[in-house]
Amino acid sequence: MSSSDLRDSRLALRILLGFSALVALLVALVVLAAAVTLPGLSEWVAVTFDSGIGLKSAAIIAAVVSVTVMIVFALAAGEGIIGEIQFMIPGFFLFFVFFWLMIAWVF
Repeated sequence: MSSSDLRDSRLALRILLGFSALVALLVALVVLAAAVTLPGLSEWVAVTFDSGIGLKSAAIIAAVVSVTVMIVFALAAGEGIIGEIQFMIPGFFLFFVFFWLMIAWVF
């Protein structure tokens, strides 16, 4: 290995270590900021969203969101609904159940 290759290797190692230290510092700052702000934020969320929306309202919202997502997927697939119907029907029900339970749980 020539001296220029060794120098380039050391420079690359220094850059990697410096970048890794910078990323570690940023992650530590984000964790610290989250630890400081989450207690106050969780209290605000508990007060604001205390009553919830319930399963019935969540089912209606989930149906609308699922239909919208499936229409977007059908248009993006290129063939439309006809060529992908065997995948669209189970996908709709999976999306519906997922959105229904997540909306009811979160809100």
